[in-house]
Amino acid sequence: MEQKLTKKYGLFTAIAMVVGIVIGSGVFFKAQTILTATGGDLVPGILAWVFGGIIMVFCALAFSFMATKYEKVSGIVDYAEETIGKRYAYFVGWFVATIYMPSITGVLAWLSARYTIEFLNSAVGTNINSMVGLWCILLTLVYLIATYFLNVLSPKLAGKFQVSVTVIKLIPLILMGVVGIIVGLSNGTLVENFAVESIKSESRLMLFFGALTATAFAYDGWIIATSINAEIKNAKRNLPLALTIGSLIVVAICVLYNIGVAGGATVGDLANEKIGTGKAFTNIFGGRFGTILKLFVALSCLGTLNGLMLASTRTMYALAARGTGPCPKVFSRIDEKTNMPIASSVSGLLFATFWFLHFYASQLIGLLGPFGFDSSELPIITLYAFYIPIYISFMKQSKEFGIVKRFVIPILAVAGSIFMVYAAASSHSGVVYYLLTFAIFMLVGWLVDRKNKKAA
Repeated sequence: MEQKLTKKYGLFTAIAMVVGIVIGSGVFFKAQTILTATGGDLVPGILAWVFGGIIMVFCALAFSFMATKYEKVSGIVDYAEETIGKRYAYFVGWFVATIYMPSITGVLAWLSARYTIEFLNSAVGTNINSMVGLWCILLTLVYLIATYFLNVLSPKLAGKFQVSVTVIKLIPLILMGVVGIIVGLSNGTLVENFAVESIKSESRLMLFFGALTATAFAYDGWIIATSINAEIKNAKRNLPLALTIGSLIVVAICVLYNIGVAGGATVGDLANEKIGTGKAFTNIFGGRFGTILKLFVALSCLGTLNGLMLASTRTMYALAARGTGPCPKVFSRIDEKTNMPIASSVSGLLFATFWFLHFYASQLIGLLGPFGFDSSELPIITLYAFYIPIYISFMKQSKEFGIVKRFVIPILAVAGSIFMVYAAASSHSGVVYYLLTFAIFMLVGWLVDRKNKKAA
């Protein structure tokens, strides 16, 4: 008898899953990125967190309605196939396997190494550059390989580790938000900082566009939550509720954290990439407690990295299981001992390493020239572009839904996605060269697909 997924998750558990999936290292990383990009101007930065969160809520809601229509479907590739067709789904899957998932996995490995080194610098008194240098590269590669082996050799242990760090993620965020606001209001730093405009020459609108694009990385991950729809009790009611409530909680925590950071240091310090949020932590909590919170941040990053590596090891398998992608027979093979797709796992590790090296060379040491685009943001924005035809097709097919579910929410999701793409094009100087790189990867994917069709 064929086994089916049971309805085992209630509304509260589903909300916790959404929060656990989305909240991760992105808020720590991009908080500093936004402060630096805006020259410490808090108004466009906080507005970007709010507006980016609203876009996430609309997009998540639109996909939650799809999940109730296609209840046995899970993952962006499957939604693309159901709404548009196998051809479009293949290219979405190829993009996810070769660019999107490995690029953010590589960045998370570097973030984990960076915050680990920052913790060691504070706790042990070392003086290692957390941003660049040989130790940063080596530790990043160690984390990539370690999470790879953890997921391949002991998937159950990897799952337990993922659950254990979920609560850890929230501790520094909530503490920094609440205590930072109290301290900032009591000493006047918060009010003073919000009154200061950017030291940069760009208009606040352009600063807002750059900050909005950066929030995409922090809010990324909500699409994964739709994959559990077949296991949620009363999914047609609870999944949209879980995504709405969970997304609003995520936005509230991110905004709270960033306002709290603003209460801990001057605008000049906040805009300084080398000291920024770290200075705020130290000013508010002192050296020792600030060091403990840095450990929590490092563990949060490792937890997110583990989840991304888990997903990366399965991306090529997802294509091969459909008979597509390179060497489907090889990449669809499951190891009997570990019950893992080994070839797909190796592929995920290699692509993640490649994109980490690109990020390191382009964003941290300024190499690669015009091809030094930001691989932590642009692939995520590209996924928003991939969503747009899916929303439109969903509106055409979903005659059984009312006006709000069929038109209002999807249209708002389309508008939000278009705005994200426009903001990225306006604020990123390397967009043209990123699109050229994207086109090359897609061409390779087309050639692979063409070869498979000829072989068939």
